[in-house]
Amino acid sequence: MFTKSFTLPTAAGARLSLLQLSAAGILWGTAGVVVQVVAESTGLGAVAIGFYRLLSAAAVMLLIGLPARRQIVAAFRGAPVTIVLAGVGLAAYQALYFVAVRLAGVSIATVVSLGIAPVLLSAWETARTRQRPGAAALAASGAAILGLVLIAAATAGPGSTGHDATGPGAIGPGATAGPGATAAGLGLLAAVASGIVYAASTALSRHTTQGVPPMILTTLSCTIGAVTLLPIAAVEGLTFTPRAEPVALLVYAGAVTTALAYALFYTGLRRTTGSVAVVVTLLEPLTAALLAVLLIDEPLGAATIAGGMLLLGAVATLYVGAKDPATAPAETEASAPRSSAAPAETGANRPGAAPAETGAGGTGSVPAEKRA
Repeated sequence: MFTKSFTLPTAAGARLSLLQLSAAGILWGTAGVVVQVVAESTGLGAVAIGFYRLLSAAAVMLLIGLPARRQIVAAFRGAPVTIVLAGVGLAAYQALYFVAVRLAGVSIATVVSLGIAPVLLSAWETARTRQRPGAAALAASGAAILGLVLIAAATAGPGSTGHDATGPGAIGPGATAGPGATAAGLGLLAAVASGIVYAASTALSRHTTQGVPPMILTTLSCTIGAVTLLPIAAVEGLTFTPRAEPVALLVYAGAVTTALAYALFYTGLRRTTGSVAVVVTLLEPLTAALLAVLLIDEPLGAATIAGGMLLLGAVATLYVGAKDPATAPAETEASAPRSSAAPAETGANRPGAAPAETGAGGTGSVPAEKRA
C-alpha cells in the first residue's frame, strides 16, 4: 500500500492528478463545520484543534504504516532535511495564518495567504524552467484568485464558518474584524508570510514526492507538523472535557480531512506543477462556504455563487488542458520547426523537470501531494 505503483498514459495521469488534488481541496473544505462544532463544544482554539488533527492523522498513518515501518525510517534517513522542512512548513503556514486572521481579519488573511501562492509558484517555475505559463493557465489562475476574493469577502462577516484548520486556507472560529492600523499591518505581514511558506512548502513537497512515496511523506509530515504545533497549542490550551461527539469529529478531521487529504495532495503533486496544484485546491474555501449554507443555514449570496463559478471554471480549464509537466516541454520542442528546435533535453538535465518515476512510487503513484 505504501510502495505499490502503477502507470497511466501521460494525459490520463495528469488528469487523475488534478482529480486527486481536487478531492484534497474538497476534503479540506469539509473540515470547516467540524472545526466550528469542536470549538464551540470544547472551547479549544484553532491552533489546538489543528494540533489534535495532525496528532490524530499521524496516529492513523503510523498505525496503517506499521508493516512498512522500515521503509518509513529509510525514507526519513534518505531525505531528513526536506522531510523535516515539509512537516515544519505544514505547521508554520497554519500558525501564521491564524495570526493573520486575528490581527487583520478573515478576508484579508484568506485572500493574501491563498492568493499569493499561485503567483509566487508561477514566478518560481517560470524562472526555473525559463518557460512562461500558457495563456490558459494564466487565465485559470486569474479567475481562481478572483473567485477566492469573492468567496472570502462573502464569508468574512460575523458568524461565518471557519474553514479547514489544517488546510492552507484554514479559517478558525472566533476570528475578529476591524483591527487597529498597527495590528492590521502586522496581520497583513503574517498573511504574506503564510502565503510564502505555503508556496515554498508546496514546491518543496513536490520535489520530495518524486523520491518519497506520498503515503510515507504524509505519515512523516503529519508527525513532524504535530510536534511543531505542540508548543504553540500548549500555550493556547489543550485541555477539554472529552465527549463522544467532539472526539469523533477530531478523529474524522485527522483521518479523513488530514491523512487522506494530504495523501491525495502529495500523490497529485507528482504529476502536476505546484502553481496548478494550489489553484485546484482553492476548491477548499468554496466547499466550506457551500457546507455552511447547507448545514448551518448561512445565506448563499451572489458573490459566493459568482466566486464558485469562477473557481470551477478555472479547475475545468486546467483539467481539459492537463499535461504531465515532465513531458510538456518535450512535446513543445517536438512540435517546433526543425530550424528553430533546440537540442532535446532529458529529464535529468531539463531545468525544473520532474524526475522520472522511481521504484519507490507512492500509493496510486503514476509516472505521477506535494505543500505547502
